[in-house]
Amino acid sequence: MIDTLTNRLKAVEDWLDARGKPAWIASMVLGFVVFWPLGLFLLAYMIWSNRMGCKRNAKSFWANRRAGHESTGNVAFDEYRAETLRRLEEEQTAFRGFMERLRRAKDQAEFERFMDERRRGRDDASDAEVVA
Repeated sequence: MIDTLTNRLKAVEDWLDARGKPAWIASMVLGFVVFWPLGLFLLAYMIWSNRMGCKRNAKSFWANRRAGHESTGNVAFDEYRAETLRRLEEEQTAFRGFMERLRRAKDQAEFERFMDERRRGRDDASDAEVVA
């Protein structure tokens, strides 16, 4: 009995795999419509078994985007893209340097303001001692 059920479920799984992601999604939606725990089970199974392939495809997509220096077959465009990326990287480096100098100047101004307030506080305290 269990072997028969396992074989039937395997046959359904193979049938859905042969038809791809749309068949899996349709079966999940139908499962939610007919009996919501069935739809939830199918959703969990699709995530667990990586039937949708989202994680793998997303990782490879972003890895390719970062590597992104694949040849398009057009030498002029590839040279233009390489030059533009190099220029953007230089601008990014310059901008990071600018932001670092800006932060350093802001920190210095805040520190000097603190020290001035501290000195004034000490001067006010010493004036109070002289009066007393």
